[in-house]
Amino acid sequence: MKILLPVDGSEVSMEAVRFAVNLVRKGLQADVVLANVQEPASLYEMLVAHDADMIDRICEQAGAHALEPAQALLDQAGIAYESDVAKGDPAHTLIDILERYGCDLVVMGARGQGTLRSALLGSVANEVLHAAGVPVMIVKASQAGFELDASNESNEEISEA
Repeated sequence: MKILLPVDGSEVSMEAVRFAVNLVRKGLQADVVLANVQEPASLYEMLVAHDADMIDRICEQAGAHALEPAQALLDQAGIAYESDVAKGDPAHTLIDILERYGCDLVVMGARGQGTLRSALLGSVANEVLHAAGVPVMIVKASQAGFELDASNESNEEISEA
């Protein structure tokens, strides 16, 4: 099984990473694709920077930086992963990554910020949930302390990481 883990640098996206790590520790055989999507530069940024290559490098560096904590957790847990930093509309780009890597499951955090229509999940999570052709597991911010087995001390280490 291959799990897509979108990571945007937020705490709730890290909660989703910890949740996936706990699933693997409980016996799920899975590899992971960590993904970060940088939104395209605005017209203002393009006018000020005058250098599209520089903007692309900055986006790539920002995405790689956002993935570092998740990579550290997966390294610590011994879970194989691939990383992808992409640029575009977050939800549509995540669906492209999902299909390109042949992922079987998406585990993602949801902040619950955005329009009223998607206030309970968050707009990106809501769009991915409806557009993905595979199951999508949403880890909400309120599930921060959730652990699959409270008696397993190694789960606590990952939850605190």
